[in-house]
Amino acid sequence: MKILLTEHASVEVYRTANGNEVNALAFSEDVFAKVHKDNIRLFKRERGKDIYPFLLEQKNADTFHLKANYYIGADWLVKDRKFIQVDPKINTKLAPTFDAITDIPDPEISDDDQLKDKLPQAEYLEVDYLKMLLDIMSAGLPTHYTDDLVLIDWHTSQIPVNQQEDHLTPFLVVQFLQLLKAVVRKGLKKSYYKVRENLNNRVKGKILIGPHLKQNIFKNRLTQTYCEYQVFGEDNIENRFLKEMLRFASSYIENNKPCFGNNVEAVTNLVNYCRPAFEHIGNELNEDQLKQVRYNPFFKEYKEAITIGRHILKKFAYNLSETSNVERKTPPFWIDMPRLFELYCYIQLLKANPQDKHHIHYQFSTYGNVLDLLISKPDCQMVIDAKYKLHYQQGQVHQDIRQVAGYARLKKVRGQLKITDDRNIDCLLIYPDLKATGLNCLLNDIIKASNPIAAYDRVYKLGIPLPLTQRNF
Repeated sequence: MKILLTEHASVEVYRTANGNEVNALAFSEDVFAKVHKDNIRLFKRERGKDIYPFLLEQKNADTFHLKANYYIGADWLVKDRKFIQVDPKINTKLAPTFDAITDIPDPEISDDDQLKDKLPQAEYLEVDYLKMLLDIMSAGLPTHYTDDLVLIDWHTSQIPVNQQEDHLTPFLVVQFLQLLKAVVRKGLKKSYYKVRENLNNRVKGKILIGPHLKQNIFKNRLTQTYCEYQVFGEDNIENRFLKEMLRFASSYIENNKPCFGNNVEAVTNLVNYCRPAFEHIGNELNEDQLKQVRYNPFFKEYKEAITIGRHILKKFAYNLSETSNVERKTPPFWIDMPRLFELYCYIQLLKANPQDKHHIHYQFSTYGNVLDLLISKPDCQMVIDAKYKLHYQQGQVHQDIRQVAGYARLKKVRGQLKITDDRNIDCLLIYPDLKATGLNCLLNDIIKASNPIAAYDRVYKLGIPLPLTQRNF
């Protein structure tokens, strides 16, 4: 049974007295006994901390507090009985609360009590994570920037979902098409591949005795020889695999347009861009070949495209004809929205400042610390931290501010900026602002467009708009 959550939202699940599961939040005795926080999947380990896709806390003997974190996806809470699904919807009413909290004069005051009185009634909009992914993937970033955006568990039982609840497949399809576009733009890889052919009056390569006897000798075709030989060209198994996955992507988009919201035209254009490059690629590819496709490490785009293609194959159990089914199953998965937001902010800065790309450093690392963004332009130096939060987790904004301020004091950071005196470096926190109508990311104007946080010196915050969508089913 499904427990539906939205980003940043929370519910309470409880043990029923009579053992009847009257709704998704009511657990029978045997199911409730299997709920434990140690069973939650570890999403990743970052800066020495374990990150989980959702939070579980036991309030008393009969109740658990369940809270969505900053990730969207689906996973088992109790295997084969209860699963969590987090939709990409965000509470727009939390933005004013965030603004009020960041202006608290005393950063030592806990924000939890103040937050309780400030929270208004929820009002949700759906974040267009596919549009964010399209923008990121179209920027031509190195492939390793986007290879860990989604965590998928193929080794446990799959979760039943409806067409409109399948967030994983559209995500994988968009990621695959953008990688395929990069492959096509560079040109399809040529390599040696084997061809089997029944030749007339000649021999090429080696004779396949078994097929030759069956197709020629036993049928009295004495002038023909069944041979296998190598050819150098584009019609290799890798390109045939990519063509098959392109065919699937096209079919999936056609049968599931509502899943892509406002992005149908964009993904259709990707298919149309890639299709001509595969017109001369063959279609023969059996199931064993689909499972055994390998990649050449010298072609990084091929590696990632084939990896994502194999994810899609596993998702549909190697049956690519099931694109129109309403009832589906999905492996447990989580999409890393904070990471997606980081990359989205990075792309916005690159787009707004093409002449200063070499001054914008993404994931600048030093002494075990990794900065989201470091700006090294001589007249505009700052440390930027992207926070995918409308109000900071646990209501304590000053912890994140101290984090970004600590980055600004690292010697390697100051050395990168060539600062030799004792002046402070500007610090900027970027967060999603669903009500913003415009965005000014010009480096020379970004501090002017930002709001100073009253309790700190030279620390600013800037809200940027996220793409929103309304999916109709």
